[in-house]
Amino acid sequence: MELNESMVRNVVQEVMARMQIDGASQGMHGVFGTMEEAIAASKKAQKVIRDMTLDQREKIISNIRKATRENAEIIARMGVDETGMGNVGDKILKHLLVADKVPGTEDITTEAVSGDRGLTLVEMGPFGVIGAITPATNPSETVLCNTMGMLAGGNSVVFNPHPNAVKTTIFTIDMVNKCSLEAGGPDNIACTVEVPTLDTSSVMMKSPDIQLLVATGGPGVVTAVLSSGKRAIGAGAGNPPALVDETADIAKAAQDIVNGCTFDNNLPCIAEKEIVCVDSVADELMHHMIAEQNCYLAPKEVQDKLSATVMDEKGRLNRKCVGRSAKKLLSMVGVDVPDNIRCIVFEGEKEHPLITTELMMPILGLVRVRDFEEGLKTAVWLEHGNRHSAHIHSKNVDHITRYARAIDTAIIVKNGPSYAALGFGGESICTFTIASRTGEGLTSAKTFTKKRRCVMQDYLCIR
Repeated sequence: MELNESMVRNVVQEVMARMQIDGASQGMHGVFGTMEEAIAASKKAQKVIRDMTLDQREKIISNIRKATRENAEIIARMGVDETGMGNVGDKILKHLLVADKVPGTEDITTEAVSGDRGLTLVEMGPFGVIGAITPATNPSETVLCNTMGMLAGGNSVVFNPHPNAVKTTIFTIDMVNKCSLEAGGPDNIACTVEVPTLDTSSVMMKSPDIQLLVATGGPGVVTAVLSSGKRAIGAGAGNPPALVDETADIAKAAQDIVNGCTFDNNLPCIAEKEIVCVDSVADELMHHMIAEQNCYLAPKEVQDKLSATVMDEKGRLNRKCVGRSAKKLLSMVGVDVPDNIRCIVFEGEKEHPLITTELMMPILGLVRVRDFEEGLKTAVWLEHGNRHSAHIHSKNVDHITRYARAIDTAIIVKNGPSYAALGFGGESICTFTIASRTGEGLTSAKTFTKKRRCVMQDYLCIR
């Protein structure tokens, strides 16, 4: 039976109510009262996973893909209802993208070196139990892509989710464990706690049973795992600029930039956060964004009100504004706009607080520069050395090359919307853990493995 929107809403409300009344762990797989219990269960599951064949692991992953497709709307709506961030339509697309483009066991490969002195194999083995911290911005998406990749590598995982997205996270963890059981695998391939806190996170990071830490979130949580003394993968903040030079297809650049910026209300960390545009085409770009891409041009007084609303005097974001629509943000400052308004745009100096700060909201400030040289320096400055993501619209190969080298980010998208980097309209794998700070880039199954060398001296070379 195909679910309609009303039925989906009823399912979501029923699940959320049951979790509220009965307790989050009631009847849920992989959910424990303490972090110690979660780690112990995960350790037990990993011993089973370790001895499973790649085909057996892939069978579980295929089940997770199927369940993700079938429950995409339910999980998307749960995420929006619980966090208030993003929008259901785009979150559905994100879950479908995860189901289709997150690598599985095909990412686990073997290197072989053969010669007169024998055969050497370099294989990818599991770390064991991985501890993962997940954000409120992409809670279920991160759990899904991490679980599939970590399982493919032979690991189990314990999650310490963001408290503001705990119900969505628990629902997703329960789902992946049911997928494992249905495929003949163990329970508790992914585990968590009923009430995640800083203390449960600390227990996880200090546990001798946790071999690898993975943090997806802001700079604070990434710094914490990198200071733990353990091997850690940090997927942190970015402030991705979109540089537009005079050779670009300006109408297309406007469309791509607004599409990327507004996708799920700018929650993806790779999304365009500001524009750097060469003066000779800046007016044309702004015209296309306003006239064709349903953008609202904010005057100075509205910019000031937005600055005072979306962040405090210390530059800290107002969480009630993160991931909200342009219409909602404008309503917070007393501006009423039609429902079709997708993005708030304005022109300002690079030091403008709405430009220099990673907002995770559909607000785009444009910085006008004299030429490409100034634009290059400005974009590098605005990216703040996060080495995360950047975008460029240009038909000048020299400009594209110099920009990519200078900004040195894990992701750079040329002449397309930012989400092309995640395989949405582009040739790429998908992940929502992009480890810019520690250098792994787009994480996948092989990221969550360690290399092991196996040497046979003088034999098994049959050339």
